[in-house]
Amino acid sequence: MNPPRVFVSYSHDSADHKGWVLDFATTLRNRGVDAVLDQWDLKPGDDLPHFMETQLEAADYVLMICTDKYVKKANAGEGGVGYEKMIMTSSLLSKIDSSKVIPIIRQVGTDLRPTFLKTKLYVNFSKDEDAEYSFDDLLRTLLNSPLFEKPKIGENPFKPMEHSRPDRASDGVKEVMLTVAKCYERREYDYIWFRNIVQLVSMHRLTLDKYIQEAVKQGLISWRTEDTLSITSRGLNYLEAHNIIES
Repeated sequence: MNPPRVFVSYSHDSADHKGWVLDFATTLRNRGVDAVLDQWDLKPGDDLPHFMETQLEAADYVLMICTDKYVKKANAGEGGVGYEKMIMTSSLLSKIDSSKVIPIIRQVGTDLRPTFLKTKLYVNFSKDEDAEYSFDDLLRTLLNSPLFEKPKIGENPFKPMEHSRPDRASDGVKEVMLTVAKCYERREYDYIWFRNIVQLVSMHRLTLDKYIQEAVKQGLISWRTEDTLSITSRGLNYLEAHNIIES
C-alpha cells in the first residue's frame, strides 16, 4: 500500500505558527503519510505557482490549516509576495477535486473557514492538549482506516439492539478468530495447532500473543496443551454473531 500523498497549505502568520505546521507535517510523515510541505520541498528560486499547481494535482488530500489570516487571504483571493502566494485561493481550488480538501481548524474559539469550504467537515486542532484525538480522526481518514466497519445488511428484522454496535475496523481479537476458523476448516480433530495460526495470521508475533491471550480471557478459545488450542461454545457463538461462519 502506497502512503497517501498530502499537501499542507497554510499561511506564514508567525514563526510560532510556522513551527507548529512543521511539527504537524512531521507527525504525519512519522505516522505513515507522505506530507508535502514548502519548508522541505521548496527552495529559493523555485516557481511558487508551478509548485502549488503540480503538488495539488498530485496530492490525494489537501490539508488547509485555517487561521484568521489564512481565511482572510483566501476569501479575498489575495496572493501578495513571497510565501503569501502559498495560500490556496478559490480560483486555484477549482482546478482540483474539492472532495479531497480537509480544513484544519487552528484558531482558538472559532471555526472560521474560507467561504468555499464552509460546508465541509473539519478536524479541530485548536487545542494542543487534544492533538492526539485530532490526529486519530485525521489519520483514520487519510489512511482509510475507519474506527468501525460498516456492518452488512442482515436478514433478521428482529435482531435486538443490545450489543449491536459494529465491529472495530482494527479488531485484533476478530482477526485471531478469523484465523482460528480457517484452521478448523483444515482439521479433522477438535483442536488446532498454534503454529498454524502463526503461519496464517498477518500480525506480528508479539501482537498475536497479546490477542490470543485476550481471546482466551474472553472465553472464546482455550489452551488444550501448550501447543494446541480448542474453540469454546462462546467462541462458536462469536463466529456466528460476526458472520465468520454460518449458523
